[in-house]
Amino acid sequence: MRRLYFDYNATTPVLPAVAREILPFFTERFGNPGSGHEWGLEAKAALDQARARVAGLLHCAPGNIVFTGCATESNNIVLLGLLPQLPGSQLVVSATEHPAVLEPARVLAKRGVGVTVLPVAGDGRVDPDAVLAACTPRTRLISVMLANNETGVLNPVAEIAARARSRGILVHTDAAQACGKIPVDAPALGVDYLTLAGHKMYAPKGVGALYIREGAPVGALAFGGGQEKKVRPGTENVPYLAGLGAAAELARADIAQEEARQRRLGEALLAGLRGLGREFLVAGEGAPRLPNTAMVCFQGLRAGDILSGLAGLDVGASAGAACHADTESLSHVLAAMRVPVEYARGAVRLSWGRPTTEEDGAELVQRLGQVLATLP
Repeated sequence: MRRLYFDYNATTPVLPAVAREILPFFTERFGNPGSGHEWGLEAKAALDQARARVAGLLHCAPGNIVFTGCATESNNIVLLGLLPQLPGSQLVVSATEHPAVLEPARVLAKRGVGVTVLPVAGDGRVDPDAVLAACTPRTRLISVMLANNETGVLNPVAEIAARARSRGILVHTDAAQACGKIPVDAPALGVDYLTLAGHKMYAPKGVGALYIREGAPVGALAFGGGQEKKVRPGTENVPYLAGLGAAAELARADIAQEEARQRRLGEALLAGLRGLGREFLVAGEGAPRLPNTAMVCFQGLRAGDILSGLAGLDVGASAGAACHADTESLSHVLAAMRVPVEYARGAVRLSWGRPTTEEDGAELVQRLGQVLATLP
């Protein structure tokens, strides 16, 4: 039985074209980009090319890009590097943010920063009016994700940023799940900071980037050399950054066509699921969403049972609820969206990607049907 991978929001494979660009930097092109000889200059050229390619994907200048180790680090640099420098400040975040934003927010709250967590509508979106209503004269930063990692729901970040700008409030968006899947124009969004993750867009794990608008203040979490404008000091991971640049270039070349193809795959997949005769809802179905994501919530079932059955049929997917033996903790995203518990317990996130074919989708429906037939 061939394996079916439907967990692309968790991580993606490194595409062959990306791997080919990475490999030489482990062997013959191994120089330190801070060195002035030929080996170092080769590495510096690769770093410059990677920065230009990521900037091309985000439609910004290369100087706006700071390389990091991952999206979590990028988010922490913005929140923890900025707000402790502003005594008496307030942070506004949404209730459906990734833990890479919510956990730094909790740390900031313990350090005396005011933190306001905004509710979302039933479709999972943040209301720009609610964001601005939550802001006070102390508000220094708003952090609202561009695309939710569980549901794929897209937030009106550009509208939020435009309103915040009129009040002098900085805006950060975690775009880790959006970059490479939909067009993302950082300057057009109007944000001051934007987070990108390599392993969500077919580059290796352990590499990411942070867009910083020209003139936006930023702090640092580590200190040492002068790399990455001292925002993220340390010798750069040239092989993986070369891979990130290659992945960004591949995404930029055909993002509109691939977005449309993956959206068609999703429509066919949901049509197939509706033919299985089991009651379900799709979280955030009425909202703008990523083309590759469906959080399917089966009524009266448990995600752990569904996923166990799928794993036995060589299918990779993930849950919207974290199940641990006799206890179950519902997804904070679904809870914030007020998804009924009888549906939220049976939430399975299906996410697909560039290698996914129509045949894969049809086979997933067939295997999922087998699993559901064994459940009460």
